[in-house]
Amino acid sequence: MNLTRPEPFVGFEGTEAVSGARFPSELHFTNGTLRIMLPRTRGFTLLEVLIAVMVFAIVLAAASSVFYGALHLRNGITESLEQALPVQRALSVIQRDLANLAVPGGTLSGAFQTTSITNVVGGQSSPDFYTTTGFIDQTSPWAEIQRVSYILVDRANRAAAGKDLIRAVTRNLLPATAEEEPAEQWLMGGVQGMAFYYYDGTQWRDSWDSTTADPTTGLTNNLPQAIKVQIQLASQQTGRALSAPAPIELVVPIVVQARTNRTQQASGSAR
Repeated sequence: MNLTRPEPFVGFEGTEAVSGARFPSELHFTNGTLRIMLPRTRGFTLLEVLIAVMVFAIVLAAASSVFYGALHLRNGITESLEQALPVQRALSVIQRDLANLAVPGGTLSGAFQTTSITNVVGGQSSPDFYTTTGFIDQTSPWAEIQRVSYILVDRANRAAAGKDLIRAVTRNLLPATAEEEPAEQWLMGGVQGMAFYYYDGTQWRDSWDSTTADPTTGLTNNLPQAIKVQIQLASQQTGRALSAPAPIELVVPIVVQARTNRTQQASGSAR
């Protein structure tokens, strides 16, 4: 009878081979059969995956709605600013022109009459204002008095609503054989109409004539005490309906008035 020494068991622990009689925990003998028991790894179930996908979709939808709302708000603010800036600039220019009116009847300033339209450009929507807003420099031979009027012309984009408001300026006020064309300055677009009203101290009037004598003082070359400008903007398309915005009003007090030689006498007996 031959007795042989059994070979030592060779097992695996982790990823390294080991020899000896000690069995690793992953190796088991059952009825003389060696079985390798690997540790079980637990995965995600289908329900867990669906719940995770639903939560991710809800978070993504909420983030998208917030982002879309912020983008829409930014576009609205940008559009409002783009529309408001030309309006504010136009009102500032008109206010400066009217607040610096020259007294009528001077060497360079003509009569202030609402029926007198001497501008050669069509579409004039205002009388001729003689204002002291002209810029004086060393290269320009003109005085500070200039003639200003406001005209409405068709817009370059025919599809756009309203008209363009143009400021027409004439610097050369000396008598000439031919009327020169004024320089044009774009103020704003989308204007439907423009109107001027004149305050005489008691009521607003839609016309003014500085050549007519004042019933109280008997003097001519008078200016109104205030001028009100109304600018009607064109209707804007809002959805399926047209919305007409409220007119823009600007009231400018007139400080300068014609001189008078009349003196006030104190009440009582003269000494």
